[in-house]
Amino acid sequence: MTMHVPPVPTSSARADGAVLLKELHAALCRYVVFPSPEAADATTLWVAATHAQPAWEHAPRLAVVSPLKRCGKSRLVDVVAETCHAPLITVNATIAAVVRSIGEDPPTLLVDEADTLWGSKKQADSNEDLRGLLNAGHQRNRPMLRWDITTRSLDALDTFAMAMLASIGDLPDTIMDRAVVVHRTRRDSPPLHELRDRLTGWARDHLRELHHAAPLMPLEDRAADTWEPLIATADLAAGDWPDRARSAAATMTEAEGQQEEDTSLGPRLLADLREVFADDERLDSKAVLDRLCRLDEAPWDDLFGKRLDARGLAARLRPYGIKPKVIRIGNATPRGYERADFLDAWARYLTPDRNIRNIRNTPGERVADDPLLQQHHHPEPGVLQQHDSIRNTATSTVAPVADVADPADSETSGWRFNQPLAPCVVCETGTSNRAPSGKPLHLGCPHPDHGWSS
Repeated sequence: MTMHVPPVPTSSARADGAVLLKELHAALCRYVVFPSPEAADATTLWVAATHAQPAWEHAPRLAVVSPLKRCGKSRLVDVVAETCHAPLITVNATIAAVVRSIGEDPPTLLVDEADTLWGSKKQADSNEDLRGLLNAGHQRNRPMLRWDITTRSLDALDTFAMAMLASIGDLPDTIMDRAVVVHRTRRDSPPLHELRDRLTGWARDHLRELHHAAPLMPLEDRAADTWEPLIATADLAAGDWPDRARSAAATMTEAEGQQEEDTSLGPRLLADLREVFADDERLDSKAVLDRLCRLDEAPWDDLFGKRLDARGLAARLRPYGIKPKVIRIGNATPRGYERADFLDAWARYLTPDRNIRNIRNTPGERVADDPLLQQHHHPEPGVLQQHDSIRNTATSTVAPVADVADPADSETSGWRFNQPLAPCVVCETGTSNRAPSGKPLHLGCPHPDHGWSS
């Protein structure tokens, strides 16, 4: 991606990032009561990251959701509008107007009362284009294509832009999955424009550093993409912000993952079945259902007005490739399930007892306790860990890798795996492997450390 650096507002002195973020944090907390310190830190970093959008590969959404009215969501939108980069409030705006407002230096999209857009099937159908824009705009190089009948040509319109959405109740899953989620704020503005201008000046002064930043992430997959701009901003600010950013990322991702599991019946059923089986190797269907319905706070005894039965259990397990079968218990041969049938689904779809979805550490390990993270996330002020080739773009190549990876943190003939991401000494793309010599190296790249060469 070619980065276009927008004009930097003139300033009399180079801003101190940590001090500036502290001031922004205080301004946000003055007008809004956040549900947790981590939520306040995440919102602060998200607002600061909007001022450096040309530097990012992903545009995280900020989803502010609450179960009731008058919880301060609109107040937070108002305060963010005064401090973020180029706010664009989308109330009553057509999808054509919104997408044509996005360019190389995109605005920050602000969507208040988003529950009115997707609250019913009819509303969701009417606003499917907006949801598509918000989904596509999370990543670069995902244009919206439109045919111009006047010029008889195809227009590729930019969609990449950071966005904040405030809603009563959860937003569509595809948006929540791309968002930093803040639950339940309360409202507690004087002019904030001067703070906003200083934030812009500070971020634009460091835009090239942010563009090349590759911060060590405590998360993986889409959660890492969503939080990377916030953690890169924290590393640039230095002070205690790198610690606070990673703590917020781990804590809030864990909370959102737990809420997702609690509210999704599929993973809930798998988790309850793991408890039901305990140490038993096989159970007949009647025993499984009886135990499920006796679990405290479980929904299975009154699921949409009736008790879960054998047919319903089989239907809910079918997507996971689990089917009832004839089993032997003593001299009886009832239909039921074996523990072994569930092992793959438990491993794939449930969080380990002492770990959380997307968290990169070993089970149960907190970010603050990880010596690798402590070693790497205290950069010198203004200096970021960099390596542009680690970033994936639409045209990047993928280095060859082994067909089967070794277990995390294992060692084989001196090799170490699941280490912090670093550029391979051969192909210069990111790898978490370390050769016996300590060099970052893909298993498939020819090098003397392998004992062979191309």
